[in-house]
Amino acid sequence: MVLAEDLAKQQRSISVAEFFEKNKHLLGFDSPTRGIITTIKEAVDNALDACEEAEVLPDIFVGIKKVDAEVYRITVEDNGPGIVPENVPLVFGKLLYGSRFHQIRQSRGQQGIGISAAVLYAQLTTGTPTLVVSRTGAKARAHRFELMIRTETNEPEVVSHEEIDWDRTHGTRIEIQFKSTLAAKKRLVDYLRLTAIVNPHARITADIDGEVTTFERVSGEVPPCPKPILPHPHGIEFGALKRLAAANTGTVEEFLIGSFSRVGKKTADEMIALAGLKPARKVNKLESDELKRLLDAMQAVKVPAPPAQQCLSPIGEDLICKGLEKEIQLDFIKARTRPSTVYGGHSFIIEAAIGYGGKVPPEGTAQLFRFANRVPLLYQQGACAITNCVSQVNWKSYGLSQQGLPMGPVLIMVHVASTNVPFTSESKDAVASIPEIEREIVLVLQELGRELKTYLYRRDKKKQQDDRARAICSVIPEIAAKVSEIVELPLVDTSPIEGKIMRKVVAKKRTVDGKVHIDVNNYTAKEVTLVLYNLSRDAAEDAVPRPDFVDNMDGEYNKIWRRTLGAGEAWQIVYTGSGDGTLDLRGVEDGMKVVVDLDV
Repeated sequence: MVLAEDLAKQQRSISVAEFFEKNKHLLGFDSPTRGIITTIKEAVDNALDACEEAEVLPDIFVGIKKVDAEVYRITVEDNGPGIVPENVPLVFGKLLYGSRFHQIRQSRGQQGIGISAAVLYAQLTTGTPTLVVSRTGAKARAHRFELMIRTETNEPEVVSHEEIDWDRTHGTRIEIQFKSTLAAKKRLVDYLRLTAIVNPHARITADIDGEVTTFERVSGEVPPCPKPILPHPHGIEFGALKRLAAANTGTVEEFLIGSFSRVGKKTADEMIALAGLKPARKVNKLESDELKRLLDAMQAVKVPAPPAQQCLSPIGEDLICKGLEKEIQLDFIKARTRPSTVYGGHSFIIEAAIGYGGKVPPEGTAQLFRFANRVPLLYQQGACAITNCVSQVNWKSYGLSQQGLPMGPVLIMVHVASTNVPFTSESKDAVASIPEIEREIVLVLQELGRELKTYLYRRDKKKQQDDRARAICSVIPEIAAKVSEIVELPLVDTSPIEGKIMRKVVAKKRTVDGKVHIDVNNYTAKEVTLVLYNLSRDAAEDAVPRPDFVDNMDGEYNKIWRRTLGAGEAWQIVYTGSGDGTLDLRGVEDGMKVVVDLDV
């Protein structure tokens, strides 16, 4: 029989580093392939947060280099404010050490686990120390550290530390080596591309095993850094209230006004009266049953939502569109930012965008981009509330086929910005099902669905108009020619008839007896300034008028003419040639122009 005393000898406390060493899958290190993406994600998130807090436009370098058969070196370097030398070992060598856990504001990282977990994963797979270089300013030298983590105590172990010269005036560089593969290279590039989309103020350069890709910034302004706010009375729990009250030496009234967001004297007095307490009572002297009554009163009294404009930093509709258009060519793009709202006392804002056509694959389900606090969510798509909300929307009513997710050349992006994003796990891959958040996502998607439906209707209507216009341009002149032949009278100019029907800018190309004729007619009621492009094998050296620009591209000549036409004016270009190639008209909006090739 085993005695209780013998069992007691086997029991001991477990450090958080030991726990995550055996449960690394909880942090996103469940496979060597995913380990690279998680490491880069955590390092890039830290770099972006640091640059924004210092009001610096981020310039981030990401490098991946194979140094052995299965060993890769991950390098992430930024131009942020750097880290003071005494804090470097703690930031990178101690789990659950950070500056944002106790702050109520939007940020990418909060728990202080991510980058130190990558250091732990590296020493677990290769036993190699992590290299960190940091410099805080031009007047200070850079500090170079080699670090590991003592898993038994969750404390940093400094293998070496020296001052060095570094060409950056301020910033941080981290190099981590661990066993992995580059099987997910495409997913890694996709992650960096998505990061660039929702961080349009950042420039990210990636050198992945010698292949360099740069994602340029589209905004020259650093987004306002969210400011911490006090906890909201509707989001507090009894244990937290008891802890805050025990540490406060003021009265109940002073405690409520000074410790909670949106609580003024009138609101505090209402809470105190509802709880049956005296305003002058010292809050740290309250009994548990009195604190419970106070908590119930705090939940019952109506309190305005937290100041979202202070603690949140949404991307904005304009920058969302610019970020998407920079990385993905689209025929249609619209974005929406919903008003801020609250769940459980936590402020949040839902932003979304929808794109159609362009380079989006025409077959299969829609491309879904999920983000939380400007960070892409790459894994566990099926377990995410965002995916469920997209599936809930009736996309058929907006002109799309649907099998759960909508089908066709569609791109849907959803961004959740919150002081406390409710993730389903520590790896932060999926957003939990919170009714308030799901409602806002569905509402913004329905708004965008209506925008898409309008676009598709106008596109189809324009296509019908263009088809009719082409028929008119090709049939009416032929009818006129036949009638002229039958009645043996001169050919009638049908342009006025076409103009009354068309009311557009019409460009027609036809070839007669080895001569190419391009006729442009402005049938609208206003002056237009247009640019005519003609790409063909014809050099058009005898063109009248001469083109403003000619470019020979491997035997194909791109010819450009520029002209301003008044209302009702016509313009003709003639040159010797075969009439092959394409014709394009720029400077006139799509709904007001028709291009017809009568030789096709």
